[in-house]
Amino acid sequence: MSNPRRRKIVLNDDDIDRASARIAYEIIEREKGIEDLVLLGIPTRGVTLADRLTQKIAQITGEQLESGSLDTTMYRDDLADQPMRAPHPTNIPPGGIDGRTVVLVDDVLYTGRTIKAALDALFDIGRPSRVRLAVLVDRGHRELPIRPDFVGKNLPTSRSETVTINFVENDGDDEVIIVEEA
Repeated sequence: MSNPRRRKIVLNDDDIDRASARIAYEIIEREKGIEDLVLLGIPTRGVTLADRLTQKIAQITGEQLESGSLDTTMYRDDLADQPMRAPHPTNIPPGGIDGRTVVLVDDVLYTGRTIKAALDALFDIGRPSRVRLAVLVDRGHRELPIRPDFVGKNLPTSRSETVTINFVENDGDDEVIIVEEA
């Protein structure tokens, strides 16, 4: 018999929309506009969030921002533990990343290992002038010295909990869920 799991919705669709809007405004403000700015989402849900942020920034500024995706699969340090991970496409915008500010976008920041892999992948592609990090949820428990620049929600968790992000585009609903082993 398996252990029952407690499931708690901590952000709903309105909360996610507000957090995304706040991140979009913060990016524009901190970067003093969107000139030479590129958003790169980390698959899978980081790409969805990057697409949403790109749309919100366009609504705010009236200008289209370049965005794409950055696969980290082959740069991960846990491939030996999870060898069946399927790579996703990397899609760099036509303007490239050299000399530009790149905002890496992911759904959840946990240990920092995915972001370390993203930095390795990014610098194999080009040389940005700066790299920033935007996440919808920062759940803590960092194993590497990585800190997000833009955060939708700080969500302290225990290591026995998992945080699941669902987006309409991927899962049919917008919600952030904490699941705890009982």
